[in-house]
Amino acid sequence: QVQLVESGGGLVQAGGSLRLSCTASGRTYSTSAMAWFRQAPGKEREFISSIKWNAGNTFYADSVKGRFTISGDTAKNTLYLQMTSLKLEDTAVYFCAASRSVYSSTYPQDQVWEYSYWGQGTQVTVSS
Repeated sequence: QVQLVESGGGLVQAGGSLRLSCTASGRTYSTSAMAWFRQAPGKEREFISSIKWNAGNTFYADSVKGRFTISGDTAKNTLYLQMTSLKLEDTAVYFCAASRSVYSSTYPQDQVWEYSYWGQGTQVTVSS
C-alpha cells in the first residue's frame, strides 16, 4: 500500500503562484509513476501532469503546459507541482496519484483508472 498526503493549496490571486506537495509513505519503492489531477465542482477529474520515475519523463495537459512544473524528490518521497500564472479556471481540488503499473516511459499515463493510490486532495482557489 501507498499513502499519499497533499498540502500547499490555498487562496491566490490570478497571476500568482503556488507549490503543491504530495508526501508518499508505505511501499513507495513500488511506484512507477505519479501524477497530479484536479477536479472542479460539477466536472470530472482531469489530468494535469505526470512523471515517470525510471526515465524522468514528464507530461502535461495542454491547459497547464508552460505554467505548471512537476518534480519529485525521491529521497523525501515527495512529489511537487509548481503552479505559476494561475488563472480563475485553475480553481479545483488537486489530487496526487501513484501507480505501480508499468507503462512505456513515453506514455503519459493520463487516465484516472491507471492510478491505484490517491491522496485526499487539496483545494486551490484562484480569485480575480
